[in-house]
Amino acid sequence: MNALLTFQDVAKSFTLHLRGGVVLPVVGDVSFSVGPGECVVLGGPSGAGKSSLLKMAYGNYRCDGGTILVRDGEAVVDVVWADPRVMLGLRARVIAYVSQFLRVIPRVSALDVVEAAGREGGLDPAAARARGKDLLDRLNLPERLWSLPPATFSGGEQQRVNIARGLIADRPLLLLDEPTASLDAQNRAVVAELVREKLNGGAGVLGIFHDSEMRDAVATRVVDVTHFAPRARAA
Repeated sequence: MNALLTFQDVAKSFTLHLRGGVVLPVVGDVSFSVGPGECVVLGGPSGAGKSSLLKMAYGNYRCDGGTILVRDGEAVVDVVWADPRVMLGLRARVIAYVSQFLRVIPRVSALDVVEAAGREGGLDPAAARARGKDLLDRLNLPERLWSLPPATFSGGEQQRVNIARGLIADRPLLLLDEPTASLDAQNRAVVAELVREKLNGGAGVLGIFHDSEMRDAVATRVVDVTHFAPRARAA
């Protein structure tokens, strides 16, 4: 298996316990893979299940059926059945996840947030600090803000910290959930450049980008999630 991430016959539904246990199917029979140097973009309208697929790959959502395989060096881990400690190891070494929102400990400075993510990803402290400064600079976050907690920032500034935190370490698999939704055109271009650098270094990316220019700038392949809709499976 050369793929970094593989979905095989994956299904997901939600049970609405406050609505009498109604089951809401989301996706079914999902099968595709992400290889080194590939940026696979999930297409389809809101509610089609794109973010659910990312969260299942990261271990945040339970998978109802199928397998989700992640390569960890010479080993392959099925995250559907992985022990929580195994998932924590994958997140430290293999999988980076960037969501639309920054969630951090209050009162920790922006640079410390990014630097800590680098150390957790295997960088030594000096390298983590240097790389953190470089990323924040490239993402046009003013240096006067680096020592301040991100909770005081605008939404776009917070997201640039979030992106720097997600990209600082050399993890081979990146999960990107609309990371540029709150950014201006200049910073979207910077993120596109950073993603291409990761791809050129052999990383694989599974992403959601509703902005067509961003999607066109980084995608090597688009997977239409509506093809995995449960109604289509039953037809």
